[in-house]
Amino acid sequence: MIRYRAAWILPIAAAPIRGGLVTVDRGRIVGVSSGDEPPLRSREIETIDLGDVAVLPGLVNAHTHLELSWMRGKVAPSDSMPAWAARLIALRREQAGEPRAPIAAAIAEVRNSGTALVGDVTNTLAADQLLGESAIAGAMFYEILGFNPSEPQQVAATARDTLDGLEPRPDWLRTVVPHAPYSVSPDLFRAIARDAGDRPMSIHVGESSDEIAFLRNATGAWRELLYRLDAWNDRWEPPGCGPVEYLDRLGLLSDRLLAVHGTQLTNGELSRLATADATLVTCPRSNRWTGAGTPPIERFYSSGVRVAIGTDSLASVEDLNLFREVAYVRDLAPHVPARQILASATIAGAIALGFNKEFGTIEPGKRAALIAVCVPSGVEDVEEYLVSGSIEPDAIRWPDSSTL
Repeated sequence: MIRYRAAWILPIAAAPIRGGLVTVDRGRIVGVSSGDEPPLRSREIETIDLGDVAVLPGLVNAHTHLELSWMRGKVAPSDSMPAWAARLIALRREQAGEPRAPIAAAIAEVRNSGTALVGDVTNTLAADQLLGESAIAGAMFYEILGFNPSEPQQVAATARDTLDGLEPRPDWLRTVVPHAPYSVSPDLFRAIARDAGDRPMSIHVGESSDEIAFLRNATGAWRELLYRLDAWNDRWEPPGCGPVEYLDRLGLLSDRLLAVHGTQLTNGELSRLATADATLVTCPRSNRWTGAGTPPIERFYSSGVRVAIGTDSLASVEDLNLFREVAYVRDLAPHVPARQILASATIAGAIALGFNKEFGTIEPGKRAALIAVCVPSGVEDVEEYLVSGSIEPDAIRWPDSSTL
């Protein structure tokens, strides 16, 4: 049994504790307390003073694409998301498979920047083995595209069989998900939804203004790109509504939904997500890079929807440091309390991915997946410091590295 003492303990489920203590036994948290409690006298307890650090639960990166890590710096920023996507597709078609070395380096980068849990989106399963061998847990979303499939039921069934044939991994949940309203046919959406059960469902939703126009009247750059890719379906009828209503009609609006990006969602759509107890996953640095637009972060929070945070892939961000994403959220939402933003980077993502019984807060019974972040002496508002300081990996360590 180990007792960690630190300048700050951030349980997330409660207010920060100055000069607090966290007791860990065999990789599980057994106690959280203030530092003025009498010392334990048991010979079996070792007390470790971590010094001027804030101890908080490992972060949750709720949306990333680790298999695209080889694209770092290779897809230029754009002011049009369909144009950016076209460049990514062209680059990917030139590459034979997804190189392992960049994926391994990206996983190390995720871990070194304080992330314990990820929602990783994959089209190729290239990161599956590497993630399973890592110290990271999470949900792997096997993403399917198909705007004009001849046998959508078979496409969904084949994808599920592929996942079922993989080696089981105790810290990983795998599920088949659809990509987005402009890249998946209604019948394929329904087939995937029927097969999902109670597993989380990550979908790119309301990401760009082009998506809104496409759903309203089947016009714009997404339609043009589908034509160029020989993927257009002449029988498709635009639903004439926004993306949240569309997902609701398809049976996908529920507490299992991770609505990723949401940059173009209206207040009414955000309220519908909140009523359904869905999660909105914001990736603001990626939205800036791809030309999707600036996400209305303060509206996200004021709507009452659960907000989680992701980095997206290295094709559209400079790094996978979630603390940098958090800092950008703070820049875009100066009136949102720092405590709420930290909850978005921890427990909100854990809930969305289905791991909240194990991760996301410092509470008895949960895994001791704890990070210690260096905090300068004299800091009075530790929560504000953590969200506004763009914490770098060299300021982060894992006190109990055996917990995952």
